[in-house]
Amino acid sequence: MTVFLYIPCWENVRCIPFRYRSTNEADDVKFGKVVEVLMINSTSGPGLLFPKGGWENDETVEEAAVREAIEEAGVRGDLMDFIGFYHFKSKSHQDEFSPEGLCKAAMFALFVKEELNSWPEQSTRTRNWLTIPKALQSCRHEWMKDALENGFCKWLAQNK
Repeated sequence: MTVFLYIPCWENVRCIPFRYRSTNEADDVKFGKVVEVLMINSTSGPGLLFPKGGWENDETVEEAAVREAIEEAGVRGDLMDFIGFYHFKSKSHQDEFSPEGLCKAAMFALFVKEELNSWPEQSTRTRNWLTIPKALQSCRHEWMKDALENGFCKWLAQNK
């Protein structure tokens, strides 16, 4: 007899906002354009994060990703593609059903077209545009590094 163990997990949605910056610095891989990703400060500790949150009953996961980018990072753009699901543990989501606080994030790429002068969380969030190598060093969590390096970077290479 097979027994299935249901392990509930809290799900959220995140996006990796990105842009192309023109450059003519000799140390860049290519002259002309360099990719930068947008990260925001964590309100609960050191390190940087990608915009994230839950989704409402009346919206799709994609709509939630776009909304969270506006609310937390103050950017608008085109949601490009789903990058993948990433699993992680969260102390704030530990409970009797999930003592380890298991969570799953749906990650998307968001091409930024506009930076807002005013946004809902601007009093608690700071925007940081970083090259991918600097973003990898700044990620607060290992799973985010994985999403950036093995998700976003592979997606970017396939879609250039």
